[in-house]
Amino acid sequence: MALVEINDLWVTFKSDGKDVPAVKGVTFNIEKGETVALVGESGSGKSVTALSILQLLPYPLAKHPKGSIKINGMEVVGRPQKEMRNFRGNHVSMIFQEPMTSLNPLHTIEKQINETLLVHKGMSPKEAATRVRELLELVGLDAVDERLNAYPHQLSGGQRQRVMIAMALANEPELLIADEPTTALDVTIQAQILELLMDLQKRLGMAILLITHDLGIVRKMAKDVCVMTQGEIVEANSSKELFSRPRHAYTKMLLEAEPKGLPLRKNDALPDVMTCRNLKVYFPIKKGLLKRTVDYVRAVDDISVNVKQGHTVGIVGESGSGKSTLGLAMLRLITSDGEIQFEGREIQHSTWSELRPLRAEMQIVFQDPYSSLSPRLSVGQIIEEGLIVHEGRGDRMERRDRISDVLKEVGILPDAQDRYPHEFSGGQRQRIAIARALILKPKFIVLDEPTSALDMSVQAQIVDLLRDLQNRHNLTYLFISHDLKVVRAIADSVIVMRAGKIVEQGPSAQIFDNPETDYTKALMKAAFDLETAAAGVVSS
Repeated sequence: MALVEINDLWVTFKSDGKDVPAVKGVTFNIEKGETVALVGESGSGKSVTALSILQLLPYPLAKHPKGSIKINGMEVVGRPQKEMRNFRGNHVSMIFQEPMTSLNPLHTIEKQINETLLVHKGMSPKEAATRVRELLELVGLDAVDERLNAYPHQLSGGQRQRVMIAMALANEPELLIADEPTTALDVTIQAQILELLMDLQKRLGMAILLITHDLGIVRKMAKDVCVMTQGEIVEANSSKELFSRPRHAYTKMLLEAEPKGLPLRKNDALPDVMTCRNLKVYFPIKKGLLKRTVDYVRAVDDISVNVKQGHTVGIVGESGSGKSTLGLAMLRLITSDGEIQFEGREIQHSTWSELRPLRAEMQIVFQDPYSSLSPRLSVGQIIEEGLIVHEGRGDRMERRDRISDVLKEVGILPDAQDRYPHEFSGGQRQRIAIARALILKPKFIVLDEPTSALDMSVQAQIVDLLRDLQNRHNLTYLFISHDLKVVRAIADSVIVMRAGKIVEQGPSAQIFDNPETDYTKALMKAAFDLETAAAGVVSS
């Protein structure tokens, strides 16, 4: 008997009075101690299937018109919530995709893990405290005594993910559901988390249901793979067989979908659009009753950068290295020391009113389009906001025509301007965010992790779009990312940052093919080991 048996599972969601199917007739098993990967693009039904195992879907909005899910032979579909609480944690646990939103911001790390042990295991506070330390040491969290009283915002992305894993393992589950466990993590942290999961699986003998769109991770970890699209499993096979001989057209498309190509050769004699010299951004560390400054976090520490017209400078490094802070400082969105020039004009000491005419020419596209686009405004209102601020209200129909033009340019139908952000996929929302920046015809755009939360196929589309827009409009990019495959496809030159400093910089080909520092070599190894694991996929 398999640990988990899913047979002909259907899930529907109520929408406009109709039952819309999200999962259609899904069938697969998970054996004890094995890893099964559920692969597909956003909206394919992966997470809905996983949440069905735990019966965590929002009932009665969601329901199962038919199908069965058995854990150790016991049916869970339709099981009372009171009984399901025993299954959750004790038999099945889940690591959610984004630990920052999954962890309670008001509670310390110790209290959040404690709660699991007190509720499910019935431990005393003293026993729970001892077990919390053991769990945090098990998942390799450093400086455990210091972290116990820390809040989620005080930890890095990798540390938060380790805490999530510790919480999931607290009750020693038979099945661990890992929903995109490495999506928002740096390449080196990704490698650490994957090694940790595989090590814990061997030691604890648990099964893993891995939900991901990263096929390199699938090939490294999974024994069996189920490929989903539009709520259906279109191909299921062993990992080795699926990667070497994919049968379904959709599977082949996924295997071939990643950012490809290289940036076009640019003229190095072009003038600089944005430069900074000896840029510093220090955040004070205050302690004591009087909150005196005892030290500083040197987020950006004496950095010099120049970005030439029509070029792309890629900024890479781990979380906390200062990448995003550097971009914000260059746009004068946070306070810094040093020299900043835009098209030869010194802007470091310009007042906000003096900077305002330049804001239209310096734009930013943020990492998460879902949180950076207002849910209360239509797409047209979001895009026209910049026009109104910088050009006045003018003629409304003329604005609508301009919005239609820029939406078409980024691959969105013009009538989408009357819809709202939640009606679009992640890739479409990122296109809308790019349109918002483009509408003002900027010369310099900071792209802060614009593809990190997107599926592989959508990443490739966004990179192609950005390259096309750059060539058409002679745009200049500062491209911030931890995904080195994306950076290689778009950047002319690369800056590698660590702890607020530049550890290496140079032409893209030099950095990727012949890195000089040990840190850059470690980044490349972590990024391309997974790519090597999936090598041969495209040719097959």
